[in-house]
Amino acid sequence: MTAAVDGLGHWEYLALMGACLLITLPLEFVFSARVYRRLPLLLKALLPVVLVFAVWDIVAIARDHWTYDPRFVTGIDLGILPLEELVFFLVIPVCALLSYEAVGTVIGWVKRRTARRIEACHPTTAAHPTSADPHPPGGGDIR
Repeated sequence: MTAAVDGLGHWEYLALMGACLLITLPLEFVFSARVYRRLPLLLKALLPVVLVFAVWDIVAIARDHWTYDPRFVTGIDLGILPLEELVFFLVIPVCALLSYEAVGTVIGWVKRRTARRIEACHPTTAAHPTSADPHPPGGGDIR
């Protein structure tokens, strides 16, 4: 395992981000997540995340609160921010959105299936909601 990790070297961080995208990409098609198909909405969701965390990282790096191990990054920096960190801010929210939308799709499927089962077990209840008054108009008895 260590030899495989050492083989990735400077690309390890980006390879991990690529793996995250590859793992969650099927959610777009299998569960109709529609994250990539709603690009303007996706960009609106990503922009605040990228801005806030990029500023936070830049401040932390400038103040030496944290650093990045040069063995695992490409060395491509945007100012003092490593490229990998910016990619992280883009990839992880996309993966989270894909997962969130996929879970929402599955919950919708389960609710529809449960409703169909209830309807199949109680066809009169489902076809005629319980709002019907069982008493005759005027409150009298039926003889």
